[in-house]
Amino acid sequence: MKLKATVKSIKFAGSIIKKGGLVAFPTETVYGLGADALNKEAVAKIFEAKGRPRFDPLIVHIADLFWLKKLTREVDERTMSLIKKFWPGPLTLVLLKSSIVPDIVTAGLDTVAIRMPSHPIARKLIKLSQTPIAAPSANIFGRLSPTTATHVEKQLGEKIDLILDDGKCPIGIESTVLSLVGKKPFLLRPGGLPLEEIEKVIGKVAIQSKTNPPDRSGRERAGKTRPTERCQSFGRVQSPGQLLNHYSPKTPLKIIKSLKEIPSGKNIGILFFKKSSFSIKNQTIKILSEKGNLREAASNLFSALHQLDESGVKIIYAESISESGLGRAIMDRLRRASKKE
Repeated sequence: MKLKATVKSIKFAGSIIKKGGLVAFPTETVYGLGADALNKEAVAKIFEAKGRPRFDPLIVHIADLFWLKKLTREVDERTMSLIKKFWPGPLTLVLLKSSIVPDIVTAGLDTVAIRMPSHPIARKLIKLSQTPIAAPSANIFGRLSPTTATHVEKQLGEKIDLILDDGKCPIGIESTVLSLVGKKPFLLRPGGLPLEEIEKVIGKVAIQSKTNPPDRSGRERAGKTRPTERCQSFGRVQSPGQLLNHYSPKTPLKIIKSLKEIPSGKNIGILFFKKSSFSIKNQTIKILSEKGNLREAASNLFSALHQLDESGVKIIYAESISESGLGRAIMDRLRRASKKE
């Protein structure tokens, strides 16, 4: 069932969460699929509806700092400085969890990923539910993230209890995930908050390497375990969105550095970062931002990929962009969509 987000429908959605049901709801990033984070049976329904592996942890959404203290064991000055600057907003913090967080939420890790969304409907829903809400993106696992209620409906349909519709998500790309466990902060997933903005507040942030991601204490691991093995192992995925095959359209996608790499032929989809004078006849083309604005491009990324995926093209060629600011998050999503490291 899909309902326009109104005072009445949000109250109804809150009652569904309280009863252990599933509700898809808008956030400033993408649509989330929510359940009571403290109800392990309700959280299990998220994994079942999405076809999500149990080793992939979820993000817990809160509406006030009361829950931050209940869900974690330690909140230091560094954490509070980021919260004061960026919450509510698209920043997820990974912290040591308290005993009230079910293991199914954290994939057995002793850490929990928490964020406070800025979207008014998400905040209202959390408050009316009277519980933190565990919510990954409201899509089939590994597929394109939903930025509209229609995207959710097409992928999950009758598998969930309710979809709250409030149009397109303004940021359009998932939250940035930062681990603050241990002395060194680690960027686990680039997202809607640029890394550069975080570093202005807490200084240099390490970027998780493919060979030595941080362990549960925040230190880098030694060893030569391949990243594919690490991501597929229980308890080794530190946050959502780290699997190599993620955010993927059904249509094959290839990243290109030069537009000259695009072959001639039919049934080709092309994703341009900005408007180009490069002329290609009889192709399906989507432009993320006419003037090359990164914020606009991020907002349009998943919508454009959904449209190309549904257009009937046989392959999608995506133009690469500079990995600065939101460009880092855009390229992260494109690389995972292309099923490449």
